[in-house]
Amino acid sequence: MRSTRDRVRHAIGFEMVGLVLVIPIGVLAFQLSVQDTGVVAVASATLAMIWNYVFNLGFDHAMQRLTGGTRKTFAQRMAHAVLFEAGLLLALLPLIATYLGITLWQAFVMDMAFALFYMVYALIYNWVYDRAFPLPEWEHRTQ
Repeated sequence: MRSTRDRVRHAIGFEMVGLVLVIPIGVLAFQLSVQDTGVVAVASATLAMIWNYVFNLGFDHAMQRLTGGTRKTFAQRMAHAVLFEAGLLLALLPLIATYLGITLWQAFVMDMAFALFYMVYALIYNWVYDRAFPLPEWEHRTQ
């Protein structure tokens, strides 16, 4: 299983790259100012970073108990991404609506667009991260 240091590196890297990608997309897609998009993105990234650590730790413990290891199949990666984003969606919805002064429905639509982006991004980022920083327990198993 991953160490605390590795989990922190993963979470910070994920959010930093995500911000670089999502702020310009948010400005273009929702006609928001760079400032509003940046505030929402940074606040969301901060909450997401905390959720990332907690969720990944819990997910890995569950995988360890259920499968005896933490190496994920494609289906497990898909479940991981969907469950992560669903939890984050519930936390971010009221914050986005309040800050931007929009309805919960408008915030939901916006948050769903970002969640869909982040699900694809998370799938790719986590796959690349696992390739770049494999765990020793994965060396003798096939993919």
